[in-house]
Amino acid sequence: MFEGIDAHWIWLTIGLVLIALEMLVPGVFLLWLGLAAVVTSAIAFVFDLGPAFQVVNFVFLSLIAVYSAKRFLRERPIESSDPLLNKRGGRLVGETAIVTQALDGGSGRIRYGDSEWIARGPDIDVGERVRITGSNGAELLVEPLNLIEGEAKPAGLAPED
Repeated sequence: MFEGIDAHWIWLTIGLVLIALEMLVPGVFLLWLGLAAVVTSAIAFVFDLGPAFQVVNFVFLSLIAVYSAKRFLRERPIESSDPLLNKRGGRLVGETAIVTQALDGGSGRIRYGDSEWIARGPDIDVGERVRITGSNGAELLVEPLNLIEGEAKPAGLAPED
């Protein structure tokens, strides 16, 4: 099937396809395999190597590239400009919501915007306003909101007379 085509063109094509696929597939993995294939292409162009040695060379270069990239990224992680980008619960911290199903025994439901969320916190009646203090997976952690005093009441304290 590949008779008449030089091996370096095949490796170059494989490398460029892998690098292009990196843009479609999440993660930073195919880039290193693509670079290993491009280097294998250059080596196959310069030296007349057999197919077995080219494959061994590709595997060797792939392992080196992936291991080096993993070590480099572990030592210098990529920091996001928006660490809460995919953490919707984390973005809601500090917002106020309305209790739609009483928090009884520490669990209930709240409405924030047009969504209802499972909430955990002290016992609170339906219709009360709460402040979102955190999230635990898909559950929001809430505390009662005292609008008269302008701050949240600590959980577990009785109202003042």
